[in-house]
Amino acid sequence: MSPIIHQILLFTHLTSVIVWVGGMFFAYFCLRPAAGAILNPPERLPLWVATFRLFLAYSALAVVLILISGIIMLINVGMSQAPTGWHIMLTLGLVMAVVFFIVYLVLYPRLVALCAASSWPAAATVLNNIRRMVALNLVLALCTIVAAISAR
Repeated sequence: MSPIIHQILLFTHLTSVIVWVGGMFFAYFCLRPAAGAILNPPERLPLWVATFRLFLAYSALAVVLILISGIIMLINVGMSQAPTGWHIMLTLGLVMAVVFFIVYLVLYPRLVALCAASSWPAAATVLNNIRRMVALNLVLALCTIVAAISAR
């Protein structure tokens, strides 16, 4: 692989990680407490629906780009030649992607439907499940960063 192609893949990989993980951090540690402090469920839950509509679409693209760029770089080096940290990154990245797509394809549509029906307690339960999945992915992201820096 040419050095410029490698740089493009690495740039794509890292910027996509920043979009996805940075967005999760912002949502979990900034937006969630602020919205919870000033909005009641009938206002807060539609805010999350609108926020997730944009964030999940951007994140879906980021997740796909992370997987594609990471796998291409891994294949280029060779699976048997790649550092152990890269294999750990791949495994954790796949788990994180599964968690993300559960949120995107299962939980988020439930949240939308429950908010449309003004079923606030049920919608709050789904939002709490999403919060737990985001927390899991943030922990996995930290583990992935450790794997990435230990691979050098």
